[in-house]
Amino acid sequence: MSKSLGIETLGIRCSPLVREPLTSEQSAQAASVFKALADPVRLQLFSLIASHDGGQACVCDILPAVDVSQPTVSHHLKVLRTAGLLESERRGSWVHYRVVPAALNIVAGVVVPLTREASV
Repeated sequence: MSKSLGIETLGIRCSPLVREPLTSEQSAQAASVFKALADPVRLQLFSLIASHDGGQACVCDILPAVDVSQPTVSHHLKVLRTAGLLESERRGSWVHYRVVPAALNIVAGVVVPLTREASV
């Protein structure tokens, strides 16, 4: 009978990634956020908005940076808004989007402990 080679066998010490497990509600909320970010175009749009001056951008600012049509960009931005990652505000004929800071906390709460552990 062969024994599988696990992490413990390699001498790597396993430690918890977070202080306590996520609740059902936290898991559902985080899954919704990660599902919205799982699409490459949505992740790129989110990154464009988050890295734009002031953490907000007009559709006219981000449209040229992605290789999809304006209706497709609008659809992806709606998915990001529905997931609670973005807020929007109409200014004249353009809609401006900004990242919701609490959404970043959700992502960071799950991902950052892994990043910290990997850098130690």
